[in-house]
Amino acid sequence: MEQNKFSVDTILANLKIAALNEMQLASLEATQKNDDVIILSATGSGKTLAFLLPIVQLLDESNKKTQALIVVPSRELALQIEQVFRSMVTSFKVTCCYGGHKREIEENNLVEPPALIIGTAGRLADHIRRGNITTDTIQTLVLDEFDKSLELGFTEEMTFIIGSLPSIKKRILTSATQAVEIPGFLGLKEPVTLNFLPEESDNSNALEIKVIESNENDKLKTLFKLICSFGNRSTIIFCNHRESVERTSAMLSDKGITNTFYHGAMEQRDREVALAKFRNGSVNFLVTTDLASRGLDIPNIRYIIHYHLPGSEEIFTHRNGRTARMDASGTAILILNPEEKLPAYINPEVERMELPEVGEVPEKPKWTTLFIGAGKKDKVNKVDVVGFLSNKAQLKQEDIGLIEVKDFFSFVAVRKSKVPNTLQLIKDEKIKNKKVKIDVAK
Repeated sequence: MEQNKFSVDTILANLKIAALNEMQLASLEATQKNDDVIILSATGSGKTLAFLLPIVQLLDESNKKTQALIVVPSRELALQIEQVFRSMVTSFKVTCCYGGHKREIEENNLVEPPALIIGTAGRLADHIRRGNITTDTIQTLVLDEFDKSLELGFTEEMTFIIGSLPSIKKRILTSATQAVEIPGFLGLKEPVTLNFLPEESDNSNALEIKVIESNENDKLKTLFKLICSFGNRSTIIFCNHRESVERTSAMLSDKGITNTFYHGAMEQRDREVALAKFRNGSVNFLVTTDLASRGLDIPNIRYIIHYHLPGSEEIFTHRNGRTARMDASGTAILILNPEEKLPAYINPEVERMELPEVGEVPEKPKWTTLFIGAGKKDKVNKVDVVGFLSNKAQLKQEDIGLIEVKDFFSFVAVRKSKVPNTLQLIKDEKIKNKKVKIDVAK
């Protein structure tokens, strides 16, 4: 195999990362010396780079077939890994495969085999059965958050996928949970385990846990008061059911709190709109199910509210993993109604919160998300979006916020006060000589 030319230093420069952390360095060394590696490390600690760097080092530029496969539990995690891989700026083609959009789009992308395929178990198994993926050339397999895939009931699909890969030489498994049984069908032989999970006490200063007691079984009034008490800081509100998510979101909206919701029954585009708004600050409150408890990389989340009690200690841990990431601090708050008791895994001495009777509704966000009906497949990138808005809408740099470019559409945060004039100025303009739909993202 030819050694490819993409050095770690070059990739880190492309990613604008000064240096690898201890876990990432250990992963690089372990994967060079061992065939099977298990990486146990907390959410937000950089596991994605810990397996992408070894993959890039193993890829052979002269081989035009698929060489590596990453299996993930959710489409959001697949898209996030793809984004990191593209930001590494290598010459290797990558394709994402996941449910929720047309399979034909992926089939077209697989005609010319990508070096790396990232996907969810169900969709990958479907492509393999249809003969869309050349499996006999895949030598590197990554199972990211593999325990979550098993937990979600993908055992049958994962067994089929792994049984369809006759040439695997290297397996990398990752998890943010230690007490996980490794199924025999994964085929590990003498795996090396890198355990970088923090001791429980290590995170005690970063993450505060508090409890607030609701006087009524229905906690909506308490939730509203709580949100009013800490202003418009970035917050995720966890509910246990999709119906509760939508009801809670609607109630907050009725009371003047700008928010969005996110759950598994939504169309893929609607999910991406919700996450884009939350990431770019167009909304500061995300109401969601446990779908958002893993794999979503959204920085600077200050509060986690457990509107419904988590079903287990593991779910509690993963929900809380959305905040207090890396060196940041965060607070997790459980709301208890008169019939609920604190779960046994939480210290009974945990701080009880008292809320003021009257609070101010948080200030409205200063940003609005615009939807642009063109993306990577239209050869549109972030620079094109900035140039278009600067030249055609006469926006200054400080009026343009976070930009996300997807395959077929893009999102951009624009200062809310500038949006009406922006839409007026660009209504007849083209991006890359193409007339595209541009409007406030719904």
